[in-house]
Amino acid sequence: MKPTDVLKEEHKGIKVGLSILGKVADKLQADQPVPPEHLEQLVDFIRTFADRCHHGKEEDLLFKALVEKGMPQEGGPVGQMLLEHEQGRAFVRGMSESLSAASEGETAAVRRFAENAGGYVQLLRAHIHKEDQVLFPMADRLLSDDDQRKLSESFDRVESEHMGVGTHARYLDLAAKLAKKYDVPHEILHRTKCGCGH
Repeated sequence: MKPTDVLKEEHKGIKVGLSILGKVADKLQADQPVPPEHLEQLVDFIRTFADRCHHGKEEDLLFKALVEKGMPQEGGPVGQMLLEHEQGRAFVRGMSESLSAASEGETAAVRRFAENAGGYVQLLRAHIHKEDQVLFPMADRLLSDDDQRKLSESFDRVESEHMGVGTHARYLDLAAKLAKKYDVPHEILHRTKCGCGH
């Protein structure tokens, strides 16, 4: 698998997580109860799988490789993706900061969690579309076969050394369990691979 194919596969898992989060946000906005542990698990999924693992590979490896090939870091596709990662982290901070009070049922905190969750879902869906349709095809044209091979090896190291063996699969399993509870299609998760044997 090419590095961009690995990232596209991860996008499939993230999109399932976004669908779950969107349903949770809708329930909260409608004053329907959501188990506090589901809120915690969703924040953990986003922080670990979507941000640390996936965005980590993009920011620390792919984007740097593209900049080395002459793509500007400021402005342009890489700059826009970095900006959106930071915007996403701001939404996740908003969810995290309201988590404890929202879990206790405090109305203002529940609303804050739901608003940040909704903002994150909207941002990330558009972000993923831009990466899959614009940035990744550009990357495939810019990077040589040797660049792709080195990048793939670096992705493997992220999974085995930085994230830990089995972490990837554990978060996809968590997404599948939550998807069942919220009636979100998740069959894609059974076919999703990280391309590195983890």
